[in-house]
Amino acid sequence: MRQLKYYVACSVDRFIAHPDGTHDGFPIEGEHFADLIATFPETFPARFRDILGISGENKCFDTVLMGRKTYEVGLKVGIANPYPQMQQCVFSRTLSANFDAVEAENVELLSTDPVAVVQDLKQQQGKDIWLCGGGDLATTLFSEIDELILKVNPLLLGAGISLFAGIFKQTMLELTNSKVYNNGFMLIYYQVKH
Repeated sequence: MRQLKYYVACSVDRFIAHPDGTHDGFPIEGEHFADLIATFPETFPARFRDILGISGENKCFDTVLMGRKTYEVGLKVGIANPYPQMQQCVFSRTLSANFDAVEAENVELLSTDPVAVVQDLKQQQGKDIWLCGGGDLATTLFSEIDELILKVNPLLLGAGISLFAGIFKQTMLELTNSKVYNNGFMLIYYQVKH
C-alpha cells in the first residue's frame, strides 16, 4: 500500500517558512544537495530540475499534495505547474475563482475532504504520496501521515509557519534513519506510530 510521507524543509526551530510564506534564508546549496537529488529527484520543481540537469523517472513519489498557501508561492511568480512529473493535488476552498484562468496540466484543485482523498490515493497503485506542505494541511492529514522526512536546515527563523499548524494528539515517532552533514544540515526520517 502507498504511504503518505511529509517530506519538508524546516529550520531548527521547526518553521517551514517565514510568516509571509517565503523561504528566504534556507540554504540553496551545500553538500547535502547531491544526496537529495539522488534520493528525491522528483521533489525539485521543474525550473530547478532543468537548471540542475535532473531527469529520469521518479524514485519515491508520483503524487504531491499541497495546501493553497504552498501552491500560491509558485503561482505568484507565474509557476502554475511546479511538478509536472507528478500528479499534483492542491487543496483549497478559496482558490477556485482565480484558478480557472490558469492552465496547469496534472494540477487538480480539490475542495473535498483531504483525508478521504488520501485514503483513496493510498488504495491506488503507484509510488508513495508526498505531502509538500503546508502546516495547516499537515495537521488536517496528520492521521494519514505514515512517515516524516525532515530536512532540518542550520538556522533559526524565530517565527513563521510551523511544521504543524494545529492541535493533534501526542504521538510517538520511531527514528528510522538520519544523516548529519558537515554544514549542519540534517536529514531525519521518523515513522509515525499512530
